[in-house]
Amino acid sequence: MMIEYRRFIYDWLTEDLGWEKSLAELGNILVLGLLFTIVLFAIYWVTRRAIITAFKVFSKRTETQFDDLLVKHGAPRLASLVIPVVLLNRSIPYLFFDYPRLESGFQTLLWVIFVFLIIFIFRSVLRTVNEFLKLTVRFRDKPIDSYIQVIMLVLWVLAFASILAIVANIEFIKFFTTLGAASAILLLIFKDTILGFVASIQVSINDTVRIGDWITMEKYGADGEVLQINLSTVMVQNFDNTITNLPTYALISDAYKNWRGMTDSGGRRIKRAIIIKSRSIRYLENKDLQELQKISLITDYLKSKQEEINTFNEQNAIDKSVLINGRNLTNIGVFRKYLQEYVGSHSAINKEMMIMIRQLPPTSQGMPLEIYAFSSDKRWANYEYIIADIFDHAMAAVPYFDLEIFEFDTHFTSLNADS
Repeated sequence: MMIEYRRFIYDWLTEDLGWEKSLAELGNILVLGLLFTIVLFAIYWVTRRAIITAFKVFSKRTETQFDDLLVKHGAPRLASLVIPVVLLNRSIPYLFFDYPRLESGFQTLLWVIFVFLIIFIFRSVLRTVNEFLKLTVRFRDKPIDSYIQVIMLVLWVLAFASILAIVANIEFIKFFTTLGAASAILLLIFKDTILGFVASIQVSINDTVRIGDWITMEKYGADGEVLQINLSTVMVQNFDNTITNLPTYALISDAYKNWRGMTDSGGRRIKRAIIIKSRSIRYLENKDLQELQKISLITDYLKSKQEEINTFNEQNAIDKSVLINGRNLTNIGVFRKYLQEYVGSHSAINKEMMIMIRQLPPTSQGMPLEIYAFSSDKRWANYEYIIADIFDHAMAAVPYFDLEIFEFDTHFTSLNADS
């Protein structure tokens, strides 16, 4: 009965129309193929409409965005192809009854297509999971891409192994047993991938680098924000808007600087010095102190400090006819106190973090006077503006203390070069 059903067009063509056997067999398969195609397209259209409509209705009724992302990445559309592919596979014996070789070939092809279809469905779901996790605060800065790529890599390996087993007509267990013997070769081929996977796990567990961190890695010319961490590369957008891709395993094998500690703290460090000419440093006389007391930030300091010094010198009968005797104020010391008061009162400086004006070891150029503080605003442009504002004022204030800033004498240098 089944055979008669499969060949009713063939019988009609040979008996009623008098076609030759080979031509009737071809006509039989073409007509059946057309009928099956129409039926399968109708099933696919109905299934696709039903699944997609159901997903859209369900996604509108739920608060989570996961189902919306499934629709966005085409998971329902791909799932609607499963039923037509299975039905087409079942119908192959009816279509190619007169062509056994074609029947075997088409069934193999359909199994291969089915494997790829399953892979694409998994890929769509994994992309949905990836995007959904990136929307959550907890996983937003985690290297989710690495784990998704590892899963996809395993799936693709299994898919190609399955396709080879299907094409070679070998049992899956025997095929994978043979494949296990070649594991050493596979490890060699996927060495970088394995290293990247291990690195991404260590980076995630130890929380050394997150997406959005500012890192600096001079070896690879990277200095900017981490945009993506995947299985093989870390994408960094530098501050000149160029993109640097560095190997993921470099995050555990090479040295780099992560600025997250600065961004998470209460301020960004300012650490810069003004070099004062050593020959401009001197003791202050009474007339100098009277003039400097007009500077409001250090008026009270100078009065109290001078009283303390005078009391000490008088109690110890210090001969002040020579200025070096006893205790004295210096212009650089008063300037250092002025900078301390100025920086400490600056509106853009974090008062809860360290504020220090210190002398560095003298150099051949002079005495470096360093400002060490933390700006409240950590944004780069604003940070640079704050530094410029402080040092504009500091350098303009230097002459009020009868000090000089070191700079190379280009005229003197050129004369020496000419001679």
